[in-house]
Amino acid sequence: MEENQQKHFVLVHGACLGAWSWYKLQPLLEAAGHRVTAFDLSASGIDPKSLDELRTFPDYTLPLFKVMESIPPDEKVVLVGHSLGGINLAFAMEKYPEKISVAVFIAALMPDTVHKPSYVLEEYFARTPMENFLDTQFASFGRPEDHLQSILFGPQYLSSRLYQLSPPEDVALANSLVRPTSFFTEDLSNRSPFSNEKFGSVKRAFIITGEDKTVTQEFQRWEIENTGVAIVKVIDSDHMAMISKPSTLCQYLLEIAK
Repeated sequence: MEENQQKHFVLVHGACLGAWSWYKLQPLLEAAGHRVTAFDLSASGIDPKSLDELRTFPDYTLPLFKVMESIPPDEKVVLVGHSLGGINLAFAMEKYPEKISVAVFIAALMPDTVHKPSYVLEEYFARTPMENFLDTQFASFGRPEDHLQSILFGPQYLSSRLYQLSPPEDVALANSLVRPTSFFTEDLSNRSPFSNEKFGSVKRAFIITGEDKTVTQEFQRWEIENTGVAIVKVIDSDHMAMISKPSTLCQYLLEIAK
């Protein structure tokens, strides 16, 4: 593939997951002739930090900032975020809008430019009954004054809510690799909205996961209506589209990146 046709995809994983969650998608994008950067966010995957070392959402996002800093000034990346990774995307869009050709949200939390960054999370929890979280564990961590809460997906939640259409070996893999993370809701609630000039200037695409039991299609469509996107696609998958439908997801990403 000629250099001017080659795209650089930067893949941002969701809560409790890591770069490993892209293991099926990455080789498909590379086989199509593109560059792919998949990495662990702080205290995720095999990142050496522990959750106790983090206080804020930018602390959690730091590895993405480092990736974006390494991008040459004349290059633009296709920034792809899954689930909670959508908020990581928003921070990068605000900080490096000139380095992103398009931001792709896959069943992802997508902030707007009107409300605080915590708004979309607060709406999600308001619309999601606590019993839906099944054996997911919530726990306090860090200093009491920081009001930090961790989340760790349980085996039942993984198999029936995230991976219900995925191969059983991938469910087993996820069970062995998940780590606790945090939504850092208190931190996000104390921040100003993302700006129209930076975050709002980046072209956005959204891939709806049609059979999602974690972030429902109804909620994903509400987000699209709330924030607005240039391109919307629907994939017939569970929450883990990169695991259950990697080939279709790859095709959609290539179409969006053109």
